[in-house]
Parts: sequence; C-alpha cells; structure tokens
Amino acid sequence: MTEPVVSVRDLVADLGREAEATRVLGGVSFAVGAGEIVALVGESGSGKSTIGKALQGLLPQDAVRHLSGSVRIDGTEVIGADPRTLRDVRRRLVRAVPQNPMGALNPTMTIGRQLAESGAARDDAETWLARTGLPDPRRILAAYPHRLSGGQRQRVMIAMAMVARPRLLIADEPTTALDVTVQAQILDLVASLRSEGTGVLFVTHDLGIAAGLANRILVCHRGQIVEDGPAAQVIRAPRAAYSRALLRARFDLSTDRSRPLPTAGTAEIAPWPPVAKGKSWALELYRVVKHFPAGPRGRWGRRQPVRVLDGIDLRIAAGECVALVGESGSGKSTLLRIAAGLETADAGDVSRSGSVPPQVVFQDAVGALTPWLPIGAQIGEGLPRDTRDTCIAEALREVGLDPALAAALPSELSGGQCQRACVARALIRKPSVLLCDEPISAMDVSLAAQVLNLLNDIRRRAGLGMLFVTHDLAAARLIADRIAVLDKGRLVEEGPSEEVVTSPRAAYTEQLLAAVPRLSREGLA
Repeated sequence: MTEPVVSVRDLVADLGREAEATRVLGGVSFAVGAGEIVALVGESGSGKSTIGKALQGLLPQDAVRHLSGSVRIDGTEVIGADPRTLRDVRRRLVRAVPQNPMGALNPTMTIGRQLAESGAARDDAETWLARTGLPDPRRILAAYPHRLSGGQRQRVMIAMAMVARPRLLIADEPTTALDVTVQAQILDLVASLRSEGTGVLFVTHDLGIAAGLANRILVCHRGQIVEDGPAAQVIRAPRAAYSRALLRARFDLSTDRSRPLPTAGTAEIAPWPPVAKGKSWALELYRVVKHFPAGPRGRWGRRQPVRVLDGIDLRIAAGECVALVGESGSGKSTLLRIAAGLETADAGDVSRSGSVPPQVVFQDAVGALTPWLPIGAQIGEGLPRDTRDTCIAEALREVGLDPALAAALPSELSGGQCQRACVARALIRKPSVLLCDEPISAMDVSLAAQVLNLLNDIRRRAGLGMLFVTHDLAAARLIADRIAVLDKGRLVEEGPSEEVVTSPRAAYTEQLLAAVPRLSREGLA
C-alpha cells in the first residue's frame, strides 16, 4: 500500500488567549490518499477548520497552549517543524481554497500578478484558468478581483492552488456562499482533481455535498472524529449518534414544510398555524428598473449602462413571505436594497406600508454588528431612554435569547446568537416589512433550521411582510408562501412555493432545481 498524502495521528490542540485554554482537538486521527477526496463534516465549532489550519502549520502561535501528535504530509512532519520547513510545506505540498475568496485575494493586484506571485508561469496560469471553466483566461489574468463574480473568484483560487501541483488541497467550505448552479460547477471541478493524484480534504457542513463528492466521510464533533467510513456507508447506515443527528437536521426539497424543522432537543413538533394574511400590501414594487454603469466603454470612453433590473413587479401582503431566488448577479440584492430604500430605482414605483422603514437582516450577522458595542446598545439604539431596557429585554426574549446577553459583546456570542440579535434589532422598531438577505447561507444545518424556524414563527405572529432573498431553493420552499425566480434582472417565474418546486414552468427554474443536491438513505439522488 502506498504512503498516504497526509497522515494524522492523535492530534491534540489546546487553544486560548486567556489564562484558561480550551481543548479544541482531542486526539484526531485520519489519512488521505493520493487522488482521494475526503469530506470533513460537522457543525460550526466542531473543530473542522482548526484541523485544516493544523495541517498547514497555521494555528495562531500566541493562542496555542498545547499541541501534540503527528501530522505527516508526503512524509514531512508538520507538528513541531521549524518555520522554514513549514514555509516549504505550504509552498510545495499543501494549498488551501478558502470559503471567502474575496478576502484571500489582493484587491490591488490583477489576477495574473497574483498567480505569478504564487509561482505560476503565464502558460500554466492560462491553462489552469481554462481548466476551471473560466472563459477568456487572458481577460481574467488582466482583471482585478472586484471585476469577477463570486464563482469566478472561487475558480481563480482553485487555479492558484493547483498551479503548484500540491500533494494535498484543503477546501474549507468553498461553496457555502455560492448559488446552486455555480456550486455544482465548483464541485465537478474539485472532483476532476482526482486525476491529478492530489488528495483533497473537503471541509463542509453539508452532508448532501459530502455524499455526492467524497470517497470517504469523516464526521467531526467537539474536536473528535466520531465516524470515518465510505461515503455511501455513512449516509446509509451511520454508526455514531451525532452522524444520525446531522442527517435528521438536514433539510431539502422533500422536507415536510407544514411544521417547524426539527432541532436539537425538540420532541413532538406541532404543525404551523394557518397564516392570517392582511388585506393590504406591505410592500409593492411596480415596473422597477435599475441600471449600473458597468458595461464596456463606448466611443468616448464612457461606460455603457447595464440593466440590472428590468421592469420588476412584486407585491407582498402583511403576514406573507415571498422568497426571491436566483443565481449570483441576477439582481436579487439590488432589488432588496431598492425595497429597503438603500438604492433608488431608475424607473418604476416602490410603495411601503407603515411609518417604519423596512428593516434588513443581512447575511453576515457578525459583520453587521459593531464589535466594540454591547448587543443591547445596538438593539436599542435610538429608543427613548425610559423604555429602552424593557424593550431590549422583550426583543431578546422574542428571538429566544436571554436578556442578560444585552451586556455581551458580539465576540462573546455564537454565529447563531449574533443572527438572532440582528433579528431582534430589526423587530424592535415594529416594521411592517422584514427584508432578509441570505440570512442562513453561511450556517450549518442545525443553526439554519433554528433561524428558519425563528423567522417563520415571527412573521406569522407579528403579521410581517417578508422578502427572503436566497439561492437555496430548499430554504425558500420551507419558509415562503410564494417563490419568485429572478434571472438576469427579469422575473421568469412566480407562484406558490410547492408549485414552483414540483411543477416549474420556466427552463431556468428547472436548471436551478436540477443543481440542488438531494440526499436519500441510499446516498445522493
């Protein structure tokens, strides 16, 4: 049997910047072979990303209180290695593809220059950009990162990693924020790397992706590998209780939408009560048009305007949720910003009910909170002083948080708690419309289920109109009464959620549905 690309034995890590350290990894062991794709699956905080950093020798030295065990990559020991050896490992043997490619790319440098700095000759750079499916590689080489879409930037990161022909590729949630069609393309690309003899450690919280991509699945829980086996076996007959819990928590296009999603600790779940929709419209958009000056330069050097939204008609009643679905660049977020009053339409009308402007719940909850201000101060900003504390406590209770967390800083809360705090900040102002911009796209299945249940419950109880922007058709079906499908700035389909998912009329909707991973007890369907 040949030597594995990476062999991890009894890896233990205690991290902490305060007096007390936390055991983050508790004796992790596994191996990845040449040409093998191994999926590392688990919830947020399970230790997945820490394992990836340990394999690269990138654990923060000021936070490491204890590190032991062995990590051998192509025969080179990483644990305890000197800085020169670690640099050589990262240059020759291990490359990583991050979740956020924009944060990993230098915005001031062209793609070509960044590929050159990673050691790629121009011919190699063009070859790998073409292999990732990017059209016109020469144009991509001359472009800056902000000129590329999210999917294009992620392809660039894969090309940048593979030009070095590493022995191991670590992909850390590389498709989390991508729409389903681009996600499917990136997964196909990663699968093709088997032919290069590269071992791939694919970090993900989505068992559907793991089942369709990986040869083997490792399930990580509280810093330990609780299950390691062939992908089909782990999906069909998981041995660990935690693996079974992850499978139960996952939702897809066949999940029962008549009742809340099951979450940790839930027993019998009663069906949702009927939604009493108001007779008036909470939000109306009529023939909305928006242009951006992002097209090619004309004869006199001016950029030609590109029509981002092309005559959008959309109405949401009080108590109704409409999901707006489409790929990256379809115009979803632009339409949401116009609905919120953050952008002005070039043509058309926008009508909002109530005296309070629509409130927005953003995708990046942590980034939407001011890091140095207590949660309570941010939730209650602008409220009368005499009722502020009472209103903050009520808002926190409404989203399932302890009022005592009003004194906490965002860094002291989990990702799910931060998203609940953002919902509380939006609701405390009693809006008629809540606008949600990809609020669960970066969450693991358990947190996503909790947030979907919360939003569904609140809009039913408060009679809110809700616009839920997402690229996840499964989430759209679960939370929305109606689904509107946006393609290149045009609404190509709109109808009841179940009808759109089961009997789509538009070819574009069929394309989106075909790209959604489906998981059955026999594996990926």
